Amino acid sequence: MPQAKGYAAHSAESPLTPYAFERREPRADDVAIEILYCGVCHSDLHFARDDWGMASYPVVPGHEIVGRVTGVGSEVSNFKEGDLVGVGCMVDSCRHCQACNDGLEQYCAEGFVMTYGSPDRHDGSLTQGGYSDKVTVSERFVLRMPEGIDLKSAAPLLCAGITTYSPLKHYGVKPGHKVGVIGMGGLGHMGVKLAKAFGAEVTLFTRSQSKVDEARSNGADHVVVSTDEEQMAAIAETFDFMLDTVPVPHDVNPYLQALKYDGTHILVGQLQPLEPAVEGVNLIFRRRVLAGSLIGGIPETQEVLDFCAEKGIACDVEMIDIKDINTAWERMQKGDVRYRFVIDMASVKDAV
Repeated sequence: MPQAKGYAAHSAESPLTPYAFERREPRADDVAIEILYCGVCHSDLHFARDDWGMASYPVVPGHEIVGRVTGVGSEVSNFKEGDLVGVGCMVDSCRHCQACNDGLEQYCAEGFVMTYGSPDRHDGSLTQGGYSDKVTVSERFVLRMPEGIDLKSAAPLLCAGITTYSPLKHYGVKPGHKVGVIGMGGLGHMGVKLAKAFGAEVTLFTRSQSKVDEARSNGADHVVVSTDEEQMAAIAETFDFMLDTVPVPHDVNPYLQALKYDGTHILVGQLQPLEPAVEGVNLIFRRRVLAGSLIGGIPETQEVLDFCAEKGIACDVEMIDIKDINTAWERMQKGDVRYRFVIDMASVKDAV
């Protein structure tokens, strides 16, 4: 069995520590990958801290993986040794339900297999993620890195990028639409960039006056400080879409009131119950839609990589060594990152 090195959480309370473990022997449809870079997503922290009640330990987080192919199984036809590739939030699904047949594996009827913390569908072993030096993944769930894309900043496109791209595309954002993006973190700043690339007029909603200049530098046409009642009143019933990237409970009612009739509010960050409750009048009296969206399927994830390469769109990243991951998590919790940490996995050789 191939020996891997990485960092793992061994309980909800423990810090990440060096961890040596085994990767599976490549199956016929597998691609073996040397990991070059791995993005640090807030979901990594939530999962490792068992905030969602689904963690299994030990767990190696990381689902924004960019690497180089080191070997392929006998049935692999789309990749060869030396190819630059990516792996996102999924590494398997049932592959036969309607969603999988439609290339929407994230909505697999049997549940997709997460890159870390899920039982493998074949041998039951626990999947381990990208805070490590290597990974083995089925060909179907491997993405090709487009020529010319910056590999470091491409890593977060495999989660933050596709999570914001997919709903913008699905709900039909077009030139001339007015789109509000709520929150200016890893997801939010990509939402601004992508909505602009779709041709929309983009407004960033933030609670912090300090984010105004940052939002404009990322392409926002306007910025609204959502704690300012006058600013919120001034934009009532003016938006076609709201892309809500906030990952914690918050009041969506003021943002619903900012939508035109037939407007759509899309949740991509919050998994917990909505608090306070949604007021039905904010939906019914303007035929508004409150919707949700989860990452994207494999074909669409390849699409966002190609789109960003073509348009020159990149995630803003701060590079770190793996030994600094616990400090990075502390900073991420405080919002002290612009806007995504990315681990240089060459550093794992010295850390484990």
